[in-house]
Amino acid sequence: MTKEINGRRGPDARRRAIADHVLSAGSVTAGDLAERFGVSLMTIHRDLDDLERQGIVRKYRGGVTAQPSGVFESNVAYRMKSMRPAKDAIAAKAAELVEPGMAVMLDDSTTTLALARRLGGITPLTVVTNFLETTNLLARERGIRLMALGGEYDPLHDSFLGVPCVDAVTSLHVDLCFVSTSAVSGGFAYHQEQHIVSVKRAMLDAAARNVLLVDHSKLGRVALHRVAPLSAFERVIVDDGASAEVLRDLDEHKVAYEVAAT
Repeated sequence: MTKEINGRRGPDARRRAIADHVLSAGSVTAGDLAERFGVSLMTIHRDLDDLERQGIVRKYRGGVTAQPSGVFESNVAYRMKSMRPAKDAIAAKAAELVEPGMAVMLDDSTTTLALARRLGGITPLTVVTNFLETTNLLARERGIRLMALGGEYDPLHDSFLGVPCVDAVTSLHVDLCFVSTSAVSGGFAYHQEQHIVSVKRAMLDAAARNVLLVDHSKLGRVALHRVAPLSAFERVIVDDGASAEVLRDLDEHKVAYEVAAT
């Protein structure tokens, strides 16, 4: 196997490359990584220990996996690579709700990031977000008044969270708020992390209209914390990978939803 990165590259660059490779491959052995990156097994294990502490990968005997767990799914590196066609389809449908002159709030999900990529053609707009990726994307977009929510920076999510972020949200009122959550079931939206939930709830309270964007992998699942009942959303937008069973569950709870074609 060709050595992709050698010892002349720094450990941070190598760890980023290792994370990208594991996320793309799904699972690999430590030996394969050592050969691929041209370093010793001991060095690879140190790198994997560091990535595991960040929540980016999970180690098992002899290797490492990108098989998601609740915390792993929160990692922005994983989320940026997962379900991309579905997220793009959902974003295209969501963009139809945005009109020039609106104030729009986007949470720190990669689904709303896909929506942010489409907002440059719907101006003028005011966009409010706590997601650094979205902030960087829209910072130079003409016709968009960008409001970046402050707070404590969380590298796992690449966003700003905590009480200062909640306080900043509660001082605003927007026309539309788009959020995503990690699970939807039984008439509720769920997320596995409490500090994320508090920001999402504040965002929902700060908007005249709320829209939930969720790809089909989130449907029929639950997580630790309830974010909000689905009745708090004007509509839910899902992709066409959603099964008939989970769509029936939405129907039974009288949830207005749209299905986006991938």
